[in-house]
Amino acid sequence: MSFLLALLAQVGPFGSVGPQPVSPLPPEIVERKASPRKEADKPAVSARPEPIREMSEFDRCLADVKTDPDAAAERASKLMEKAIGLDKAQAGHCLGLAASRLEFWAEAEAAFLAARDALDGEVPEYRARLGSMAGNAAMAQDNAQAALAAFEVAQGDAKKAGSAGLEGSIAMDRARALVALGRLDEAAAALAEARAADPGDAQVWLLSATLSRRTGKLAEAQSQIETAANLLPVDTEIGLEAGRIAILAGQEEAARKSWQSVVEAAPESPAADTARSYLAQLEKQ
Repeated sequence: MSFLLALLAQVGPFGSVGPQPVSPLPPEIVERKASPRKEADKPAVSARPEPIREMSEFDRCLADVKTDPDAAAERASKLMEKAIGLDKAQAGHCLGLAASRLEFWAEAEAAFLAARDALDGEVPEYRARLGSMAGNAAMAQDNAQAALAAFEVAQGDAKKAGSAGLEGSIAMDRARALVALGRLDEAAAALAEARAADPGDAQVWLLSATLSRRTGKLAEAQSQIETAANLLPVDTEIGLEAGRIAILAGQEEAARKSWQSVVEAAPESPAADTARSYLAQLEKQ
């Protein structure tokens, strides 16, 4: 029984609240790549080469984020003072990334929100991404209420943009915030939205299975973790969760196989260490 209680206490994937990876450049502002030329269309060797495009202030700022986030923050702050519209959004974006790199989460949240608001309803997909980053910065401060507010605005922007994948991602963010607030029924509804928006995302099925397991809905959890495993057959977090669900359902051998598969797939990983601890506890039963 103590083993089962230990498993029930496992947070699972909902415990990860840090900012999620987001492409630094939204699709709307990435230059279109030229279509490949046919051999006959290629210029002669003596043709004048195309000029090299000069880096924009945003490009320089993003480069600084990786190597010198303090310099990036200073550059972005100066840009925000004089910029408007998209330029101001990009400056705030860079400032938020630099603050995140430095783990100044309150400053990151404020920068991302200022960047989003600078767009004034324009470029909804970019607004949605900025709002999502603001929400994740709030989650890093354990401020789930502020995060939820940012995620809800971001989801509205994602719907305006018609981006199903982004809608699904932000719905998962909302679910994480709702779980942190103890609003589990609403979190389950948010995950259902995420599954409908992007049914091919294994992560949303994993999170759904985790929440179903934590709320005692083992049949739903089993179905959801099977879907996650079908979408992503070799994944340590899915393997761990499959074992948790199996042990709570009284299927010890299935749990053992799931955890053993985690050890074999990534023997040096933290997930493998967790799986070994579960297997060791099984041996003591």
